[in-house]
Amino acid sequence: MTHKTEWMQIAIEQANLAELNGEVPVGAVLIKDGKLIAKASNKPISMNDPTAHAEIELLREAGSLLKNYRLKGTELYVTLEPCMMCLSAILQARVSTVFFGAYDFKMGACGSCEDFKSLNCFNHDIKVEGGILESECKNLLQSFFQSRRILSKKNQ
Repeated sequence: MTHKTEWMQIAIEQANLAELNGEVPVGAVLIKDGKLIAKASNKPISMNDPTAHAEIELLREAGSLLKNYRLKGTELYVTLEPCMMCLSAILQARVSTVFFGAYDFKMGACGSCEDFKSLNCFNHDIKVEGGILESECKNLLQSFFQSRRILSKKNQ
């Protein structure tokens, strides 16, 4: 296993935790100098907060732990391609690199739906790589939404 897949596996564990809590299964971890700094999972439903995506929760946790809102030299691993809101926060935090698992063709802001990272309106350059443990991340999301559709049909 490479370091990328090891870190993504921890993000998947966080996604599983989100699902256990009734959330869309997305998890994230932040790494600095080869060490785990913070980990988080999706919490919009439980917190009644549309901004409580795994990435935002992760940035909040890491900023608190590191006593700095700038997270230079860090790598963020997330199971789903960041949306526009999350990518903007990641850019504001000055994260160096984002690695994501599943591509998001509806809301992905790193190239799948739109490529906001390449806009000239940001003063921070970020590296992005998708497809890390893609099938595991994708299957987790697909099975979650499939089970939701089945429950919805039963409750009709």
